[in-house]
This record gives sequence, C-alpha cells and structure tokens, in this order.
Amino acid sequence: MKVILREDIPSLGTVGQTVEVKDGYGRNYLFPRNLAVPATKANLQAVAEIEKQHEIREKKRRRAAEKVKDRIEKLSLSTEVLVGEEDKLFGSVTNADITKLLDEEGVQVDKRMVQLEEPIKALGVYTVPVKIEKDVVANLKLYVVKKQQ
Repeated sequence: MKVILREDIPSLGTVGQTVEVKDGYGRNYLFPRNLAVPATKANLQAVAEIEKQHEIREKKRRRAAEKVKDRIEKLSLSTEVLVGEEDKLFGSVTNADITKLLDEEGVQVDKRMVQLEEPIKALGVYTVPVKIEKDVVANLKLYVVKKQQ
C-alpha cells in the first residue's frame, strides 16, 4: 500500500514523502494516528499543502527553541555545594540539579535535555550544553562554588 506521510517518522520517511508500507501498518497504525494518508490522486495533489503546513509548524517550533536558547545563554547560574578536604565535593551536581536551578530562573526544561557527559564532582566554572531541539543547543554557564558555613 502506498501512503503519503503527514509527519516525520524516523524509521519510514519525512513529511510529504510517498512510501510503500504493509497494509496492516497503514490501516492500523498510520491512518488512525493521522500520520499518513492513502496515496490517491487527490491526496498526491494535496502533498504541497501538507508540506507547507509542516514547514510553518517547524518554523514556529524553531523560533520558540531559539527564544529559550537565548534566555538560557544569558543566564549564569551558580550552585553552592558542601566540600570536604582538598575541595572535594560531597556527592555531585547532576542533570536534575541543573534543571532545578533553571526552574528557579523560570526556564522549564526536561532533565534529559541537559547533556552532562558525567556528573560534576569538582569546584569550578562549567559550560553545560542544553539540547532544546534536534539542532538547537544552548550553552549554560554554571559556577560550582564552595558553600560558606
């Protein structure tokens, strides 16, 4: 069965693309979720409109992501942590901790968006990448400082 995709599906194709799928996959998964339409003559003519709508949605999503990116990059957050001998941290600063700091500043992000390779275990200044969209990454400046007792 030939179908025209209305959304990007990673394993199948992109918006407006005509692809061949098994009948059951199209009927039971793609059509009910409005992810694709049958490839009829009328629908093939409507592909341009589908692509145009998708482009508009992508531009809006990208614009919103750019606004969040600008907001994050203007911030420089600091977190106070308890340290032991030789300025070694008790515990570490993780994605969840950074997400809480961002929430306090009014920026809502999911902890999976904060891309720390490994938790921070030392004092210092760090640049933490925050992935907002698939190709929009903000760099957050984070100061890890000693807690004054």
